[in-house]
Amino acid sequence: MPRIRLEGLVKRYGAVEVLHGIDLDMAEHEFTVLVGPSGCGKSTTLRMIAGLESVSDGRIWMGDREVGALDPKDRDIAMVFQDYALYPHMNVARNMSFSLRLQKRPQAEIDKRVREVAGMLGLADYLDRKPGELSGGQRQRVAMGRALCRDASTFLFDEPLSNLDAKLRGQMRSELAVMRQTVKKNMIYVTHDQIEAMTLADRIVVMHGGHIQQQGSPSELFRRPANKFVAGFLGAPPMNFLDIELREEGGTLRASGRGFSLVLPDALADRARHAAMRKATLGIRPSDLDFAPDATADRALDLRVVVSEYVGAQSVLICDCGGARVTVEIKSETPVALGETLRFGVRPEGLHLFDAETERAL
Repeated sequence: MPRIRLEGLVKRYGAVEVLHGIDLDMAEHEFTVLVGPSGCGKSTTLRMIAGLESVSDGRIWMGDREVGALDPKDRDIAMVFQDYALYPHMNVARNMSFSLRLQKRPQAEIDKRVREVAGMLGLADYLDRKPGELSGGQRQRVAMGRALCRDASTFLFDEPLSNLDAKLRGQMRSELAVMRQTVKKNMIYVTHDQIEAMTLADRIVVMHGGHIQQQGSPSELFRRPANKFVAGFLGAPPMNFLDIELREEGGTLRASGRGFSLVLPDALADRARHAAMRKATLGIRPSDLDFAPDATADRALDLRVVVSEYVGAQSVLICDCGGARVTVEIKSETPVALGETLRFGVRPEGLHLFDAETERAL
């Protein structure tokens, strides 16, 4: 499988530049997920790799071959779109085998390949049905099967699950996770759903405003976000942000805000001192706050419960902290009354500091 590289990739529509020099190196057999809000440039990047959008500047390499000027049919790629794009008059087998029939492959080879892929995707019993007789999830699997039958070196997915309901999305995520273990191909997947990115990717590429904000493994981006945008985008519920001032007291560095003053752990305090900053943004994930009525005030937040959302084994609390909203995840059996002020201990390893001006993480 080819290594895929993007070098200084730029896209302009007239005088408007929407991609500003994207550099990205994707290893063989890697499942890469491009994620970000609408308009960040992720689908444009994917369509440029596919050859569906022209390159304004920069280069696209697949292995040792530059493909930026090649037609889509010459790039050895297969693509799954957001809409299924199935032929309604053809049954599942003919939809899946369409590219093979265009290539005039032997019928025995076509039949064997369709059966293999249908078995992998749980479609073996549906080969004689037409798309109108299938559910949304089944039609999406047929679209994936059509791409897999082609046996290209690289598979591109453009938000393939966005048209499905929540239950089907969860089911299809699981099926994709299984498929990526059995299909040893390059896969590039575009989504705005950070849950899909976290659960599927070998590497996540977070994009915003036509720039790559950060790339790395899901755990790396979750634990060590490069900036406030990445920290707030990845994770559900999202990270809490509080405006603070940094103050030295008795040899310790404190993050002080409205109604709290937390002692920073030594490693984070050393980085803050080195940066010589006075004002910053403190980030705390909801899962790094623990109900701890006996915790000391310098390692805890006192939060007034505004809303309690019961979601099964967990409850999500929306709380007030000096006028700022703070979200907390706790076990559902924890006694909580609306309007009550509770103390939550802050895990030292769960504290993040961001520069108040540049929003870069320390």
